[in-house]
Amino acid sequence: MSISTVLEDRALVVVRAPAIPDPVALAEALAAGGLRAVELTFTTPDVLSCLEKAAASGAVVGAGTVVTADQAAAAIDSGATFLVTPGLRPDVARVATERNVPVVMGALTPSEIMVAVDLGAAAVKVFPAKLFGPSYFGDLRGPFPDTALIPSGGVNADNAADFLARGAVAVTAGTDVVPPDAVAAGRWDDITSRAAHFVRAIARP
Repeated sequence: MSISTVLEDRALVVVRAPAIPDPVALAEALAAGGLRAVELTFTTPDVLSCLEKAAASGAVVGAGTVVTADQAAAAIDSGATFLVTPGLRPDVARVATERNVPVVMGALTPSEIMVAVDLGAAAVKVFPAKLFGPSYFGDLRGPFPDTALIPSGGVNADNAADFLARGAVAVTAGTDVVPPDAVAAGRWDDITSRAAHFVRAIARP
């Protein structure tokens, strides 16, 4: 995929959990709440199997916390349709380019954002966004009017709309929507409810 689904929903769900008992049910629960793009991270045990199962169901699923070329290739082989890095990773960018898979590359400073763009990032994940808050995105919009910026880290239903109003093209939804214990316990109805609440929050004027 391109990052079209993320841009349409204006959100990407980042899942970090000690276990994902049913990745298909997780993706379906999030989609039922209005959040279709899901990032499963390499910090989750057995993430490649989870990616494979979710991808086979047709879910819009990608791999996060990708830090090596081997991880990038394995994630794509397992069905990931996008990659996300926590920082600047040229080897990951190379694999993504070779395999024609978009990468969302982590950065924080203007210099890092420029490097991410030079490496071919489809979007830049500004992390940790809570360090400077929504106003930082207003500042970044000046020199980077055409760069797709996505805040990550400290984004929740209370402040997500503010990041979007200041120029972010989308936001990440994390433990606010997918608490690790809820994912591990398979509380899918709760996750759908949280996703719907987050969608309503980012839709406010």
